[in-house]
Amino acid sequence: MKLKKIMLVLLALCLVAGAVSGCAAGGKDGKVWNIATDTVFKPFEYTDADGNFVGIDVDILAAVAEDQGFQYQLNSLGWDASIAACQAGQADAMIAGASITDDRKASGWIFSDGYYNATQCMAVAADSEIEAFDALKGLTVAVKTGTQGASYAESLKDAYGFEITYFEDSPTMYQAVVGGQAVACFEDTPIMSNSIATGGLEMKVVAGSENSGSPYGMAIFNADNQELLDLFNAGLKNIRENGKYDEILAKYLG
Repeated sequence: MKLKKIMLVLLALCLVAGAVSGCAAGGKDGKVWNIATDTVFKPFEYTDADGNFVGIDVDILAAVAEDQGFQYQLNSLGWDASIAACQAGQADAMIAGASITDDRKASGWIFSDGYYNATQCMAVAADSEIEAFDALKGLTVAVKTGTQGASYAESLKDAYGFEITYFEDSPTMYQAVVGGQAVACFEDTPIMSNSIATGGLEMKVVAGSENSGSPYGMAIFNADNQELLDLFNAGLKNIRENGKYDEILAKYLG
């Protein structure tokens, strides 16, 4: 009788162990990818009126993960902190409106396929008379550290004779323009346009200030995480084909 009870206990333990192992095996062997993102980069990632973290990047990642059956945890860290977390191995990847550029590739960024092509532009205060880069000589413009907007401004700085001041986030950068600490700022066009249209900012985009732009991609900094990029690329292809991608863009961009 005792032997029978022992056998039943052992059988139960085996079943429990098997159930735990089965749960771990679900969703690509139980792997949970740690993905970092920005905090305020509307309409790609931001917090809505109900406190939910939303945006184009957020929805694309969710749709791709559902399509490919992988699990992830999205952490809203901010732009610089997301890069640092990936470089330190504290995050597996980042999706934060990161433009795919040769300079970034050369410095260790490894990108997915592009999921949105974005230009950069210049915006000024609503009552500003600045209509071209020529009017910036001797003045100060604002940029967000480490972004393509910053790179765009830096590429124009010497030719047009202006100074650059750097900020850690977009809202602070915008307030520098509205408050008069800077005469203009440079940012990704969809972000700038959306922020002005929905954020009540007394600003305007300068017509004709856009560059040619480059696509956004998910980025990793360790080749060991290539599996995640492969999953992302496969899922992105599928949601483009089944219409989910267009639904997401229409939801945020109209």
